Amino acid sequence: MNSERKQLFITHLFDAPVETVFQAWTDPEQLKHWYAPDGCTIEFRTIDVSPGGSFHSCIHDPVHGECWIKGTYLEVTPNRRLVFTMIMSDEAGNSVRSVAAGKSQDWPAHQTATVTFEELGAQTKVSIFQTVSEEEAMKTGAYQGWLKMLGRLSSLLVEI
Repeated sequence: MNSERKQLFITHLFDAPVETVFQAWTDPEQLKHWYAPDGCTIEFRTIDVSPGGSFHSCIHDPVHGECWIKGTYLEVTPNRRLVFTMIMSDEAGNSVRSVAAGKSQDWPAHQTATVTFEELGAQTKVSIFQTVSEEEAMKTGAYQGWLKMLGRLSSLLVEI
């Protein structure tokens, strides 16, 4: 992948306090309800949202099949910041090349996501930076997937 390409960056404003939004990103029960695009579900084999903790998950997509990911939480700063790796894997948790996981050869097998939370009065601004080119993320649908997931989270937070 050309490192000169613009990396994925998305911001979203939630009508909820920062503590509520951060909890939605770190509580496995809440993640199950929004951390997959519309029409898809997510399954967590393991999840430990703490520094050095890890996860192994699968997004089940009725059109595109399964997408297994594993990763490690590098930073968990309550109500401020999450940093975690995202590594393509198989169902057993073995790392796999992007092409073997059904992605294009330009999709990085290893990425890092940084999510920041900023309190703006009664609202929360979430910014997501992911080490994949924005162009590739748009081509594969990952960019749109993030937007859909953030929309799902917005709807859930209204219900809380």
